[in-house]
Amino acid sequence: MQSETIQSTTGVAPASEETTSEEPRGTSNRSTTPASTEFQDYIGSNWADRVDELPEPREQAPFAVRRRALVSQAFIGQRLVVPAGSLKQRSNDTDYPFRAHSAFAHLTGWGADSEPDSVLVLDPTDDGHDATLYFRERADRTSNEFYANPAIGEFWIGPRPSLAQVAADLDIATAAIDEFTATDADITVGEDDALTTFLSEMRLVKDDYEIAQIRLAVDATARGFADVIADFPRITQQGRGERAVEGVFYTRARLDGNAVGYDTIAASGPHACILHWTRNDGPVVPGDLMLLDAGVEVDSLYTADITRTLPSNGRYSDVQRAVYEAVREAADAAFAIVRPGIIFRDVHAEAMKVIAKHTAAWGMLPVSAEESLDPTKQFHRRYMVHGTSHHLGLDVHDCAQARREMYHDGEVKEGMVFTIEPGLYFQPDDLSVPEEFRGIGVRIEDDILVTATGAENLSIAIPRSADEVESWIAGLQA
Repeated sequence: MQSETIQSTTGVAPASEETTSEEPRGTSNRSTTPASTEFQDYIGSNWADRVDELPEPREQAPFAVRRRALVSQAFIGQRLVVPAGSLKQRSNDTDYPFRAHSAFAHLTGWGADSEPDSVLVLDPTDDGHDATLYFRERADRTSNEFYANPAIGEFWIGPRPSLAQVAADLDIATAAIDEFTATDADITVGEDDALTTFLSEMRLVKDDYEIAQIRLAVDATARGFADVIADFPRITQQGRGERAVEGVFYTRARLDGNAVGYDTIAASGPHACILHWTRNDGPVVPGDLMLLDAGVEVDSLYTADITRTLPSNGRYSDVQRAVYEAVREAADAAFAIVRPGIIFRDVHAEAMKVIAKHTAAWGMLPVSAEESLDPTKQFHRRYMVHGTSHHLGLDVHDCAQARREMYHDGEVKEGMVFTIEPGLYFQPDDLSVPEEFRGIGVRIEDDILVTATGAENLSIAIPRSADEVESWIAGLQA
């Protein structure tokens, strides 16, 4: 178990390798002399009494209760198990920051402060299920865990909550992880297809709390984009300016949220033609476009996902502007049809009509735009191989285990949140496009909420048109 393993993530040697049941990961050759009984008695004494103040239930607690009730109704008589997940090793005795499984966060309301190795269990009863959250409670200070175990000890990672505190905070029954026993009859998320699919599909429509959290994430992301633009003069002087962009945005993500919701794409010049460019090791050359695809994940673990393609010197060239405005036209056309009752795939189809029109007009297609839109041809897809939209929420690509008939071919409903993100990418060595287009990549991405009568662009406050972007940059650098 993770709780029994010593591992140092601070570079400080554990107090003693003799105080836990397993050898410390990669630290035994630098451990100190085993502690004496006298030392253990001394360090475990003379501590002030803990005051176990119980908080009021957090804002998302009642929403999590209702979500669990929906799951209970769908799986009558079955024992359901939803693990939070464990720490994942980065290298030797260091781990990646812990981030709970999205289904676990959704059903408990526990966000960035959730405990590794926790497990939510729904035990069947005569009229539904009893929910219990199992996790490892903090150790008593007479135990050597709190000073000698760098994986979970308070001297190493700080105070951890008690069972009573978490029970009050999340409005759920809690128990020690040692009391959890798996059974052969367990239905476990990630292992059982029916449960995994159900938990993914129930997030297709967001509740009021989720929508409010995504709004917070969008607002924080907007501030991150402004931070980057304000720092362009310094960024363009760096040899690896893309990493400076990434770092500036990450600073905002940590100040206003938990972290980034996914690896930031800071793609300058021809790197913008690489859809998932996350190496971010190139320069930001004045005159090139900077494609910034980034999102802040707030403490509840909901994320934004926004892209703007920015002229690093503050002005688009004529060709850059033409490509940018074509992409914006595609985004606007897709947004215009969004309303309850349409089919999700229709959003992509609407954007592709515009992409085909412009690539045909620029002489890039071997056929007309109308012919290219035939499902058997699709030549315009050479310049935009990705889809136009994906659902958004706890995961940047949310609801990924939903069935195709509920997602791609599903009906759009009020409360859904998804992206609209068309793009055009002209690779620097693509001889099918005129030379002046080569090396230009543009994507515009917004986060869209489906309303009762249409849609709301949650990120509309972030400038979108070429003129607006140029004015935005000028204002932030004045």
